[in-house]
Amino acid sequence: MIVEDDVTISRGLKEYLNQWGFISETITDFQHVLEEIKSFEADLVLMDISLPFYNGFYWCQMLRKTSQLPIIFLSSASDNMNMIMAMNMGADDFVAKPFDLQVLIAKIQALLRRSYEFGGQAPLVFSYGDYAFFPQENLLQLGDQQVTLTPNESRILTLLFQQAGEIVTREAIMTELWESDDFIDRNTLAVNMTRLRKKLSAIDLDSRILTIKNKGYMLEAADEN
Repeated sequence: MIVEDDVTISRGLKEYLNQWGFISETITDFQHVLEEIKSFEADLVLMDISLPFYNGFYWCQMLRKTSQLPIIFLSSASDNMNMIMAMNMGADDFVAKPFDLQVLIAKIQALLRRSYEFGGQAPLVFSYGDYAFFPQENLLQLGDQQVTLTPNESRILTLLFQQAGEIVTREAIMTELWESDDFIDRNTLAVNMTRLRKKLSAIDLDSRILTIKNKGYMLEAADEN
């Protein structure tokens, strides 16, 4: 779903995406963006910041209340504050205008692959003490308590679970999430970690994730009972 009020840009994006085999649609009612996204049953959203009625940050935040749908921001407002704000609202990536369409396609394909494709393998489950983590479902469970994560949060947690008791460097996390450092700085990663920690605090897992100064993060080794 393309959430862009510039008709020339939205039509151009739709035509180009269709040429690549995507089924895409553009928003027509900017007062009811969420309804149109749900009606279209979108797998990914391209979101502009400057929109009629409410800006893209608002719609991203509202969408995150009920959905972990992958979101890429497209905006000419490409200063660091807007990038950090986008991530803080729950976006998965940010592409500054003017952008190369081939680069955008590559980012869309990578995000869809990270979010939905798992090679037909059996469902993956990580166990950590009494916690069960289902990365393919973006779900963390403790007894009957569940925490729903965004795709990026799941990828961070997957690295930490895979290397429990070992330091996962910031560089490793950034490479896993964004595949380049074009959009990344320490603040961007810190925003993601803060948001993840807040969610994990609901089931008391945040205290087991240590920040290793100037290196990265580490999930403490699981207790052996």
